[in-house]
Amino acid sequence: MRGNTHCLEVWGDFACFTRPEMKVERFSYPVITPSAARGIFDAIYWKRSYSFYWQVERVEILSPPQYIALRRNEVKDKVPSERTILSWRNGKTEIEPLWADGDRDTLGTDQKGRTQRQTMALKDVRYRIYAHLVFRGNDQNPKTFDSQFERLAGHGKCFYQPYFGCREFPAYYALVSDKTQLHPPIALDLDLGWMLYDVFDLSHTNDENAPPRISVFHARISKGEMKVPEYNDPDIKKVEEVPHA
Repeated sequence: MRGNTHCLEVWGDFACFTRPEMKVERFSYPVITPSAARGIFDAIYWKRSYSFYWQVERVEILSPPQYIALRRNEVKDKVPSERTILSWRNGKTEIEPLWADGDRDTLGTDQKGRTQRQTMALKDVRYRIYAHLVFRGNDQNPKTFDSQFERLAGHGKCFYQPYFGCREFPAYYALVSDKTQLHPPIALDLDLGWMLYDVFDLSHTNDENAPPRISVFHARISKGEMKVPEYNDPDIKKVEEVPHA
């Protein structure tokens, strides 16, 4: 089962859709990835209790890709497990913060808990994204969910701030209701090669803590439009599931 196609126009000052093959340094794709586009729709309307996901159909590029070089500070340590955080919240164990400049024993020394990384990001981005809801079962009424999304998006509401790849790059959006008076995308034809499609198995899980499963597809931009295949399309190449660390 699927819902109606919805359209959002999204824009922002900066964006970074990191290419995974670049390892440590951040280098952005020239256009938003399907997973980042799905994340914008998720920020507006997504519920863990319902078994559905957003299927991106296509992306229209409204401003030419422009790169900007940035240097960003990143914390080296990882966020603790959910069990550890719950233990902190319940007062069972002492909170251990992430130290950006070392820890209690290294304050005032040269040992740092952060590192500087080079980022090749995009600036002044603007897209139109088309997507629809896909339900994993047949016990839902698509019209109900479509109307709820349109109500939220039409009033500019969201569960959390949408972002372009990194949370420090906020994305702003407007629901496109009238599709008859839209200006065309830019004139751009580009073969992007293999692009990250998503990092989760969309067809089987509604759990944001599920183990990752990387998928890629051959992305092409034709006349400023990038078409996105369905997740279960044979053109989507999926790797084996990655077990929990």
